Amino acid sequence: MYEIFALLEWPAMAISLAAAWWMGSKKAGKRIVAFWMLIVGNLMWIAWGWGEAAWALIALNVGLLALNVRGIRKNEDA
Repeated sequence: MYEIFALLEWPAMAISLAAAWWMGSKKAGKRIVAFWMLIVGNLMWIAWGWGEAAWALIALNVGLLALNVRGIRKNEDA
């Protein structure tokens, strides 16, 4: 079971990095896509952290997930 979680580390990193690149867009629509990508990355990091008992990483990503939801809402108003 834990082997499945271990497979999430590198894809989560790649998604998070790609989303950070998209976040720099001047277009709100692209930033919303980036926020959704970050949310997927957050969920993957949470799952990976659960498998590794990395509680601080889980807490960080729960907080970042909340900030990404906020970012989507702010950009939809733009």
